[in-house]
Amino acid sequence: MFNKPPLFNKPAETPGARMPSRPLNAPPLSPASSTVVATPRSEAVADSSPAPARPQAEVEDGARASDSRLIVGPEVKLKGAQILDCDTLVVEGRVEATMDSRVIRIAENGAFSGTVGIDVAEIHGRFEGELTARKQLIVHATGRVSGKIRYGKIFIEEGGEISGDVQSLSTVQESSRALERESSVPRVVAAAG
Repeated sequence: MFNKPPLFNKPAETPGARMPSRPLNAPPLSPASSTVVATPRSEAVADSSPAPARPQAEVEDGARASDSRLIVGPEVKLKGAQILDCDTLVVEGRVEATMDSRVIRIAENGAFSGTVGIDVAEIHGRFEGELTARKQLIVHATGRVSGKIRYGKIFIEEGGEISGDVQSLSTVQESSRALERESSVPRVVAAAG
């Protein structure tokens, strides 16, 4: 037999031995999920291995059985991106992007700059730009949010900061409806004769 060098500098697999398909410190994933992890060494790991079953409450709490995640690790910078088809974005490093998705979580040392349309935003770090949290915006004690902020519901922990153009989506919608009613009312101008 030929002794071929292993591809991609991986050790040759011996018959019967099984290499782990994902990092040992990786968080558990749902059965049909796909995750991309960006780490400081710029490794990308795609994973679709089955994971232990999660409690039903956690699945209903925002995680679907087939969610996809992007984790931007510490010391990683992602700049000028448009993030698509990502259910959950976890920011531990720095991100400058636009995104429309379900969930964004910014870690204490994480920072996001850009435009986001999201269902739930949970901020422990910094956000700067245009943020629309359709369902809920949560700003923790270490969180700093600035820019044009729109939210369905808001929770700000003591110590959390929010600044800029901040409005409830219901207020914005009411203002829009009032403007529409105003513009649809026929105006009669009588000519003096």
